[in-house]
Amino acid sequence: MTTFRPGWDTIPTPLLDFWTEYHICTLTTLRPDGRPHVVPVGVSLDLEQKCAWVITSAGSRKVANVRAAGPGAPVAACSVDGPRWSSLEGTATVCDDEHSVARAIERYTARYRTPHPNPQRVALRLEVDRFVFGPALVAPR
Repeated sequence: MTTFRPGWDTIPTPLLDFWTEYHICTLTTLRPDGRPHVVPVGVSLDLEQKCAWVITSAGSRKVANVRAAGPGAPVAACSVDGPRWSSLEGTATVCDDEHSVARAIERYTARYRTPHPNPQRVALRLEVDRFVFGPALVAPR
């Protein structure tokens, strides 16, 4: 297992490629009682804003968990592709302003596809403390 702390302009190419390829991820938030809540999501890196984004509905459990935790809500996102895997660890903030949601949709569209309209959409902004990944991610393919 290897870790990398951003320097967003120095992310190793295999790690950046992995986080821009089409892979469904899981997002882990903590319920108010401390139990983990793990759900499938799309996670999109934003090199310009030095964060990652998740789009979701305002009434989702993950949003409730992040709001209940307050500033610095701990999160982890993970993606697996055969023997290649990577997690990002950090904190999340719920963003419901038009600019942030539009940016998150833009980044989601670049990695996945145009999402369906959702008038209740919000964005989770993930401040990445570190990436964790296995040796297969950087091994020659």
